[in-house]
Amino acid sequence: MPAFWEYKTLDQMTTDEWESLCDGCGRCCLHKLEDIDTGHHFYTDVACKLLDSTNCRCSQYATRKSIVSDCLVLRPDSNKEFAWLPTTCAYRRIYEEKSLDWWHPLVSGDPDTVHIAGISVRDNVIHESEVKESDLEDHIIYWIDF
Repeated sequence: MPAFWEYKTLDQMTTDEWESLCDGCGRCCLHKLEDIDTGHHFYTDVACKLLDSTNCRCSQYATRKSIVSDCLVLRPDSNKEFAWLPTTCAYRRIYEEKSLDWWHPLVSGDPDTVHIAGISVRDNVIHESEVKESDLEDHIIYWIDF
């Protein structure tokens, strides 16, 4: 039988299946900028105050929205929000009807492959307290995506 993400849509998944899609890269927890004219999104190397940059997970996942009011809480009907996610993100990939990459823990069976493949932000980010909001443009980064 194929894996659940190969035949289920996001809104057909159980809560456990939905949560297991997160690869633990931490990219969604980076500050992002949008070009108002083009709608293009830019990632920075500046992390949300709640990101644990060692394990690339939110340190306050259950209560994150009450602590960080503009935190993006994904749901299966978050269609417009998926554009803010990196192209490597399982939620976005499944929404776009693409397969998961080899390094995704659900494919590899190993939660460290996201780090080994260089997809995660592990130890490559700056805490938001170290950067003024007006200086975010100076911290734009680009990834080579698979």
